[in-house]
Amino acid sequence: MQVVIIRNPYSRLAAQKGQIERLQAEFKKKKIECRLISSQGFLAWIENGVAYSSLQNVAIIYLDKDKYLVSLLNKLGFRIFNPAEAIITCDDKMLTHIALSNQGIQMPKTIPGLLCYTKGAKLREEYLETLVKELGLPFVIKESYGSLGKQVYLVENKEEARKVLNKVKYVPHLCQELVKSSYGKDIRVIVIGGKAFAWMKRQSSTDFRSNIGLGGVGYAIQLPKAYKEVSERVASLLKLDYCGIDLLIGKDGKPLVCEVNSNAFFNEIERITKKNVARTYVEYIIKEMTRMGAYDD
Repeated sequence: MQVVIIRNPYSRLAAQKGQIERLQAEFKKKKIECRLISSQGFLAWIENGVAYSSLQNVAIIYLDKDKYLVSLLNKLGFRIFNPAEAIITCDDKMLTHIALSNQGIQMPKTIPGLLCYTKGAKLREEYLETLVKELGLPFVIKESYGSLGKQVYLVENKEEARKVLNKVKYVPHLCQELVKSSYGKDIRVIVIGGKAFAWMKRQSSTDFRSNIGLGGVGYAIQLPKAYKEVSERVASLLKLDYCGIDLLIGKDGKPLVCEVNSNAFFNEIERITKKNVARTYVEYIIKEMTRMGAYDD
């Protein structure tokens, strides 16, 4: 069995580089070749109405967010970690909330953003009034695509909301209630193969967002049963092999699903918890490929 890790050539994040190196090191210990390739290569295409790929007989760890490439590879029958549908759903924050709705999963009140297709059109005041009425002030505006806490805005009043809504009206976005009991803090849970494996509390003293990359600090904690159960259920519903689930702390202490990351970085959570996320993920991939008859040690 061979494994390839596909990454976006534009990505220069040190955290992703470290993550790839950790995975490759763990595969090497298992005497399995794990190659890093760029998605800019001629990996999949359609010719004369037929889909083709230059890859053959490999398992794929997909660290890009290109939904077209992953969909082509999926159609060609490759075993991809994570599956194409899961990656596409998790990459779009609003699609994630839609997928988890009506499933008994508690989430902050969320409204799809009004998308503008007409250049220069003015924001409708009645729309702003509706958002304030439904969500209260302050509330949160998020672009549907984005990571590391970027493209997420806290608006304290109508003027701030108007400014941000005008900024994002041409891109998919959502509007969401601010969970005040979780201001500047959340719980990140790494789920591998349907089981919660590692977790930490993230907290920021300077921002409503708790992301490590924005100055948040991680702490080892005991994970409450309700947080473990909802994390595993979310991963199952979204058919994720591996993910990081961000849970807000409700005013009653119960978990609220904020976001699901199909390519969650694990460097910091490994450091804080001393748990070997990379090894566990690699062992899960080997188990899956063995079950499919693609690996025999």
